Amino acid sequence: MSIEKWIIEADISSMQLAMESGDVRSEDIVRAYLERINKYNMELNAVLEINPEAIEIAINLDKEREEKGSRGLLHGIPILLKDNIDTHDKMHTSAGSIALKDSIAPEDSVVASKLRAAGAVLLGKANMTEWANFMSNEMWAGYSSRGGLVLNPYGPGELFVGGSSSGPAVAVAANFAAAAIGTETSGSIISPASQNNIVGVKPTVGLISQDGIIPLAHSQDSAGPMTKTVKDTAILLSVLLEETKQNPHFSQSVKKSFDNYHELLDVQSLKQARIGIPRYYYQDLDEARANIVEEAIQVLKKAGATIIDPVSMPCEKAQWDWDVLRYEFKSDLNSYLARLPEGVPVHSLEEVIAYNEKHAEVALKYGQGTLIWSNETSGTLTEKEYIDSLNKSIEMSRTQGIDHALNSYELDALMFLGDEGSDLAARAGYPIITVPGGYVSSGMIAPGGYTTKGPQGITFVGTAFSEPTLIKIAYGFEQATKHRIPPKMG
Repeated sequence: MSIEKWIIEADISSMQLAMESGDVRSEDIVRAYLERINKYNMELNAVLEINPEAIEIAINLDKEREEKGSRGLLHGIPILLKDNIDTHDKMHTSAGSIALKDSIAPEDSVVASKLRAAGAVLLGKANMTEWANFMSNEMWAGYSSRGGLVLNPYGPGELFVGGSSSGPAVAVAANFAAAAIGTETSGSIISPASQNNIVGVKPTVGLISQDGIIPLAHSQDSAGPMTKTVKDTAILLSVLLEETKQNPHFSQSVKKSFDNYHELLDVQSLKQARIGIPRYYYQDLDEARANIVEEAIQVLKKAGATIIDPVSMPCEKAQWDWDVLRYEFKSDLNSYLARLPEGVPVHSLEEVIAYNEKHAEVALKYGQGTLIWSNETSGTLTEKEYIDSLNKSIEMSRTQGIDHALNSYELDALMFLGDEGSDLAARAGYPIITVPGGYVSSGMIAPGGYTTKGPQGITFVGTAFSEPTLIKIAYGFEQATKHRIPPKMG
């Protein structure tokens, strides 16, 4: 086979079958992706650095397959990691900051460790919005001082790329890797996944370990898969699940709700689904994007889903603030930085701010007002302002928000366009998944000079630990539409 052509849009299962049959090796797949990165990444800026050991790792995994057999569905599969996920190897972890450009993590993150154990090839680090887009209100999504600006492959420089997991999203969309792992606090997986025509999921907070990931806010942070298909997302999620432990954000324990999510996939699953349409969140859509929503509703109905339209929530007109993120960022980042080796130039948020000021020409293209704003807090998480904001966010987003709608209307999920439901799900700590939902060829000019046209994701939100239900719904919608098409490259 011509691996250069085959690798485009190949999914994890087909790669695994090809390796099992001996048609290709992991080494061949890695080399094919590296060739595509070398050819196209200069324009898109999605991949920040390549793992210099990637080919050697692939060769060893090929040998292991021959001698001992496969470890599972990720054996020999190349995966990219967002640049805030620690790897203890020859790659750096910087969250896009030049202050950490030479930082090598003292140990693997749990996410990296689980991927390695499953036989994945950690291909490299993907660019991201610096400090997970919590550095400056002026910063463009996808920009970092270390890596520059990530561009959308469907319209480089014209279409919005989304953030902060922009690099992983673009890399997957452009077929630079089989899949990628992003992170999200509020919208950072769902937004770029939607804008780049891929599948993205942010799981229930705590379902995937955050140990060894440069944080933003522990009560909302989670890593999550970014892939071309729902099945690939399900495969990765099954590998990344954390073992049962007490979650401080929920009364129940985090539990493996299902060991192998890909075994749940069934094209008939929508016939049992009840999905709510929260019209309050659609009122600012232009006609083209509103049509995407209406088309999605009709697809779901035709596939047998019960659509409840409209549904409402008491939280819809709540006045939200960002105090949870402001207070938790300093505390969480200080804890992460304090564990870094002495040779790293920054070990606290205050030192990051000072470093940026000293290297302002490179580090402060968009300023650092948000970093300074967070640094004004004590870092102890004892302020009344923080505690009140956290309690309000949880109460309004859960009891007066998502759970109210699901319980009142007997729903399995709520449906949104793109990242419209991300903030609500983030405050609740609840899971959210987006699937390619179509393409808008004309749009309005949005803040930052981008247009609202381009790929659009259809997004489903559920209650805590409802990943199995959301994956079933997303798969049913994906198979009924198959909106995913690769960008035209070259």
